[in-house]
Order: sequence, then C-alpha cells, then structure tokens
Amino acid sequence: MHLENKSSFHRSLTLLDGALLVIGSMIGSGIFIVSADISRTVGSAGWLVFVWLLSGFITLSAALSYGELSGMYPQAGGQYVYLREAYGKLYGFLYGWSFFGVIQTGTIAAVGVAFAKFTGYIVPSLGENNVLLEIGKFHITAAQLLAIAMITLLTWINSTGVKNGKWIGFFFTFAKIGAMAALIIFGFLAVKGGSMWHENWMSPWMAMRIQDKMNGGIITHATLDTNQLIIAIGVAMVGALFSSDAWNNVTFIAAEIKKPERNIGLSLFIGTLVVTVIYVSMNLMYLNTLSIGEIAHAPSDRVALAAALKIFGSSGTWMIAVMIMIATFGCNNGLILSGARVYYTMANDGLFLPAAKKLNKNGVPAVALWMQCIWASLLCLSGTYGNLLDFIIFTVLLFYILTIAGIFVLRKKAPDHPRPYKAFGFPVIPVIYIALASSICVILLLNKPEYTWPGLIIVLLGIPVYYWLNRRQNAETPKA
Repeated sequence: MHLENKSSFHRSLTLLDGALLVIGSMIGSGIFIVSADISRTVGSAGWLVFVWLLSGFITLSAALSYGELSGMYPQAGGQYVYLREAYGKLYGFLYGWSFFGVIQTGTIAAVGVAFAKFTGYIVPSLGENNVLLEIGKFHITAAQLLAIAMITLLTWINSTGVKNGKWIGFFFTFAKIGAMAALIIFGFLAVKGGSMWHENWMSPWMAMRIQDKMNGGIITHATLDTNQLIIAIGVAMVGALFSSDAWNNVTFIAAEIKKPERNIGLSLFIGTLVVTVIYVSMNLMYLNTLSIGEIAHAPSDRVALAAALKIFGSSGTWMIAVMIMIATFGCNNGLILSGARVYYTMANDGLFLPAAKKLNKNGVPAVALWMQCIWASLLCLSGTYGNLLDFIIFTVLLFYILTIAGIFVLRKKAPDHPRPYKAFGFPVIPVIYIALASSICVILLLNKPEYTWPGLIIVLLGIPVYYWLNRRQNAETPKA
C-alpha cells in the first residue's frame, strides 16, 4: 500500500545519472546559435575558440569548487542551501526568488519555445508564424502552445517518479551527444580540401568587430585594440556562459543521489568536461565548413543550420531541426526535474508556499513541479522570457561568485563540518574563478548596463518579500 505523502527522498540515482543530468541540462539550443554573435563581437577564428575555451574553463573551475559544498550539504536545494549556510537565509532566499521568478522558469520557457520553433520547421502549422490569437500587441502562436504542452508533459512525467524522469534524460542525452558527434565528424569528413579552415586560420588573432554584411560577406569591420578586445571578450562571454549554464542542477537533487559526497562532485566534473569538449569541437567544425563572416551572419544566427546545409545539402535543415528538438527536450527534462527541489527546500524553511514542501506517493515534490510548470507556461505566453534571461545573466554570475566565495566563508564559519571532498586546487582555482567571473561582471556593468541593472532590481525586489515572509512565519510560530 502506497503512502499518500512520503517524508523524505529516496537515493536512487547513480553517478552516471548525475553526469547525464549535468550534460542534459547544459546542452540546449545555445551551441547551435550563439557563435554567430560571438563572431560578430570578436571577429576571428582564434578568439571565437578562445571564448568557448575560457567559458569551459570557468564552468569547469566552478564545478570543481562546488564539489566541496555538495559533499558538506548533500541535500535537496543545492546552491540555495550553500548560500543559506554561508551567508544566512536572506541570501538563500534571494537566490531562490530569482531562481523561481526568472532563472529556472525563464530558461524552461526559452528552451520550450526553441523546441517548438524548430518543430515548426518540420510541421509549419506548429511554428511561431501560425498566430492563433491576436489582441493588440499580445498574441499567442502555435509554437507557444506547443512549448507549454511540452513543459506540461515533462512535468507530469517527473511527477510520476524520479526514475521516469531519469530514463527520459538517459535516452535524450545520449541521443543528442550522438547526433552532435555525428555532425562534428561529418563536418570534417564531408567538407574536404580544408580551404575554409585555411582561410579562417590565416589571421586567427586579428580581433575585429564585424559591423555589416552583404550576401554573407564582410563589407565593414573595426579592428580592436587591446582594451576593446578585453571588453569584447567579456561581452561575448554572455552567450557562451549562458549556453554552459545549468551545470549545477545536479546539486538540487543531492538528496536523491547515491553516495552524494562522492558522486555529485564527480558528476559535475565529468559533465562539464564532456560539454566543454563538445562545444569546442562544434566550433572547430563550424570553422571547417564556414568562413568567419558566414558564421557571424548566419541567417537568424542559426550557425549549425548553415553548417549542415554545406555538409548535407537541403536535408541539413531537417536534420538540424530534429537535433535541436532532441537537445531542447532533454534539456528541459533536466531543468524541470531538478528545479522543483529548490522550492521544496525553501518551503521547508518557511520561504515558499507551504504546499511545495509535500512529497507525493512517488517521493517527488509534485506540487512544486506544477507551480514551476504554471509560471514557466505563463512566461511562454508573455513572450518576455528572452528579455528576462538577458537581464538575469549578470545576477546569475554574481550568485555563482558568492557561492564559491562561500567555500572560504564556511572554512572559517564551520571548520569542523565534515568535508568528504575538498575543493580541487583550493584556494587557487576558486580564486581564479572569482577573479574571471568578477571581471566579466565589471565589463557588463560598465558596457552593457541593460544586462545588469534590471537583473539586480529583480533580485532586490525579493528583499521586502523575504521580510514579509519572515514576519509571517514568526507570527505563526507559537511562543514558548
């Protein structure tokens, strides 16, 4: 006989499950698109690859540092828990507030709509051009409804038990790794002669800002000096880091991982390393099939589609559409599965709706899953998720910096707390991460204020909400 409500999670996920969750959550649609904007910003093959390598190094450094925190607190909630323990409940809440309001739900909405847009290539009636309802500037497209249907389906699957979500992730993650590996291999084997590769690497470090185009060719450009190049790299990192984000999602399900003190840190390392190798290889394939100008000005920034058309001809459109559908479906499964665990932990701390702290008979926080589903679906309909994610990327970096700095705080604050795993390369690697991420934040703050202040405002709006919740919780707590 099943109990209607379980009191704790069941540790059923292995190291492989954790690594696949990291990979599956990281690889969405970004790698197929953002190299266009990076190429326009830095303007050469060498700097394009450098941006992706630097992004991979930063992500890997953060993942290696998180291993210590995940070993100390192997419980649901991950980054929320680390911030709460290092700095107090307010900091944990501000992260959770941003996480539910924009970071996780906005990403789920964006990935869902990306899935629907590429489905529209194969079935045009399901695409974004099929407007079903229009009231002034507000409109609802078939793509938005398909995105909501996809999010709802994955939410339901994950509400039936973590094992069902695990198998979805297992299948789709291996499918997209295989598809991307095939694209990379064919990109080098099918495009023979190496003429484009040779052209792109003739002046690999001539940094320039590509400003205009005509028929896919560069007609104006501006060479960057050293200071301009540093700024350009910092700005270009936004797309690369966003494409590499969600690597920390495995920490949110720490309460369901077997041997978490060992397997979470290893999952982070293996997952981020595999994705970094795939992303760099994808960009080398782009450089073998397309000129830097063609990458910079790929139609609608769909670099992978432009490469596939050269490799496979007209059938390339269909192949890339299917590949991105697989990538985004698997990505959203990981995001949906892991995100609800944060709201569950916040609810247990009295900082979220109380219903979110309930586990159903399958041992998962079903109410939290459906709350996440409803808000992500509303963001799909609003059409503002893209702007929200642009606003929040600066804040996401700030939370990562705070979390990794928390390793230093906790070594002083809780020196005797068990640490089954200590941060690799401590203190050098954590310091390098904090320095690099802080530099990117400063560059964005000075040169892209539209990426910074709106995100900070969203976070700061959580402060009065926190104190209201705190007063309410204190009022409801019986006095001794």
